[in-house]
Amino acid sequence: MERMLAKTDKNVCVMSTDDIREYLSTYREQSGASKSTIDSIRRNLSSFFRWLEDENYIFKSPLRRIHKIKTTIAVKETYADADLERLRDACVELRDLAIIDVLNSTGIRVGELINLDISDVDFDERECIVLGKGDKERMVYFDARTKLHLQKYLESRSDDNPALFVSIRKPHRRLCISGVEIMLRKRGHSSCVGHVHPHKFRRTMATMAIDRGMPIEQVQKLLGHERIDMTLQYAMVKQTNVKMAHKKLMG
Repeated sequence: MERMLAKTDKNVCVMSTDDIREYLSTYREQSGASKSTIDSIRRNLSSFFRWLEDENYIFKSPLRRIHKIKTTIAVKETYADADLERLRDACVELRDLAIIDVLNSTGIRVGELINLDISDVDFDERECIVLGKGDKERMVYFDARTKLHLQKYLESRSDDNPALFVSIRKPHRRLCISGVEIMLRKRGHSSCVGHVHPHKFRRTMATMAIDRGMPIEQVQKLLGHERIDMTLQYAMVKQTNVKMAHKKLMG
């Protein structure tokens, strides 16, 4: 049994691996939490005890022998081509159409979208620089339709705000995350497309890229993921194409 000593000014608390296991098991039984929730608690505890170990507060983390809890991976929804067209048709403002195209074409996060400035966009090369998590810059790319709609939107603006996307009403402030989310929900409601939110565009782009043959490492770079397993959670390859590939390779 692995034991951990957490020293304080007045006493010494002894905690073992079995204690952690019992805590996680009891918490799940009493709260009815899912396996994924319990695994999130395990990860948080592991990070905390690893920090204690690194700082020499403890000799060895009791979480070392508690492994990742296996959970069922749900296949998350993506937009069908028809859904995207209905969303585009529901757009009244040029800005909203440009936002949908940028999100769908680049796969960027909504937080990255609102932080974009006009100067970050290179229309000749159809690319833009985004500032991702950890203040890391990366290059993303957009298609010809996105270029056209984005240029039309910018030409329609009369403000001098450097932000790529601003509010419709004066004084035309930089658009915020909630503004994008509210707009998309409205477009989803008016177009009868369910569960419309920014992150779904990211999953759709990743899935489409993988489905069309882009190597997973390149998709990882586009999405700005540090670990490839994170990219695999976003990109769900269509089963029909798996069947076709099997027939082609295996006969």
